Amino acid sequence: MESVKLNLNKDFRRLYGRGRSQVHPLLVTYILPNRRGLVRYGITTGKKVGGAVQRNRARRVIEAAVRQCLPLVEGGADIVFVARTKTVTAKSYDVEKVMKKHFKSGGLIPPGNE
Repeated sequence: MESVKLNLNKDFRRLYGRGRSQVHPLLVTYILPNRRGLVRYGITTGKKVGGAVQRNRARRVIEAAVRQCLPLVEGGADIVFVARTKTVTAKSYDVEKVMKKHFKSGGLIPPGNE
């Protein structure tokens, strides 16, 4: 599946307002289907997560999990991942499990396609 990074504030705000959210102690995911046929995703880390080093680690962990999960996604969607404080100490495979669960309940991964 082809993917593009979101980086415009208006795209993030649209997802926060109209997207369906899934919450877990490691990750918050906002999903909004699109008609583009590709996945557009963005990652945010607030200052609550920690200093710059911790925020960058959280982004790297989420990015690694995204690379593993995107091939499973069918259809187009805009997705925003929000790091939580526990994301900093988590491993990418833990975040990947949560991400797959969010994708399944959001309808991005069809049943039986794990």
